[in-house]
Amino acid sequence: MQPTDEPSGALARIERAAPDSRGASPSGDLPAVRPEVDVSDTERPWLDYAEFGERFVTHAVTAARIEAAVAGIAGRGMTIGPLSIGPAGLAGFVAEGKVGKPVVSHHGPGVNHAVTVPATFTLKLLLGGKKLRLQARAEINLTLRARTAEPVLIVIDIPPVAAEDVSLFLRAQAVESAWEFLLDPIAGIVPREVAARVNAMLADPHARGKRVFDIDAIVGRDRSPHRERAGFDWSFDWTDYGRFGHRFFTEVVTRDRVFEVVERLAGRPIEVGPLRTGPRKSATVTVHGAVRVPSLTEKSREPTTFDLVIPVGLDITVDVLKANRYRADVEVHLTLTARAADPLLLVIDVSSPDPERISMEFKAHGMRAATLGMLAGIKKQVIAQVAKVIGKEIAAGSGRIIDVAARIDKAV
Repeated sequence: MQPTDEPSGALARIERAAPDSRGASPSGDLPAVRPEVDVSDTERPWLDYAEFGERFVTHAVTAARIEAAVAGIAGRGMTIGPLSIGPAGLAGFVAEGKVGKPVVSHHGPGVNHAVTVPATFTLKLLLGGKKLRLQARAEINLTLRARTAEPVLIVIDIPPVAAEDVSLFLRAQAVESAWEFLLDPIAGIVPREVAARVNAMLADPHARGKRVFDIDAIVGRDRSPHRERAGFDWSFDWTDYGRFGHRFFTEVVTRDRVFEVVERLAGRPIEVGPLRTGPRKSATVTVHGAVRVPSLTEKSREPTTFDLVIPVGLDITVDVLKANRYRADVEVHLTLTARAADPLLLVIDVSSPDPERISMEFKAHGMRAATLGMLAGIKKQVIAQVAKVIGKEIAAGSGRIIDVAARIDKAV
């Protein structure tokens, strides 16, 4: 096994993001918004967990990824025999062949895929000291079903291949009658033997591991214990799409990953004014400051909700005949909720800043500034302006809308 859970040629990483518009680049978290995603639509259609889960699996499990899940058997050699056939075992044969490239032949409901695996053989028959060489072609029909399992797994499940799933075509033109009675038993033995060997190939621990995609491990760039376990224990706690979608938000959308998004607000400038205020608009207010590092705490997992506090440091100048200077420490309290949205988006939905949830501590520089009579009105104006600026930054949506479908598409 590789040191990290990185599927080769199949479902791969969905979390890597391009740098955002300010040049920031996440370090292995949820990805940033794509430029073409419309982040201004506050009335976007939300999806429930079941719809999100179904769309996720349907979009992720494409024909190419299904073929990649069993591509490891292509080119594998296969030898059957030598086996005795005919009356009293007087004849015998050996079949030597090679497995071809699997191809999806049909898409069924419930993310079911019919896959045809071709194989070619050379049959060498021996009867009474005489030899006959025949060419044969087999088609092995597999059914691959994408299933979801605990905690946040997509598993390509393959029922065992039976002899009835193998079609054998013998090229036996102008075969002497002495040989014809051997063809029927060969046509019965070869499919059974082929089925047994294909099952063994598919049960190989490394091949099994490639059919398990641990979404949480892929996002976190971690080794997946579920993938490693699948090599020797193909037992899972199967779930439906609703449970998968629910677990995606509760297990993958973690506090640390969301914090990677909101942390990018740190350092954003806050510039307000000049504003005219006070009696006869005699005072001019100018505000300069910046957002400090936000704090984020998990509030609920039903739904996935966080409390966000954005601290802002401000230098305020109120010019009334002369400059009066103040230092203000502001805290903006917001609520973040992770939601699924149409068509296949993960949205960090943020509440609009409410002036009632913004606190401010004022510190005056000098006695004259401390006794200025219009401070109460100025504080209210500053709070309103800070709410407006923070609201605009949040509405811009940088990093808080993840196009899950686009990230999946980049996997191949």
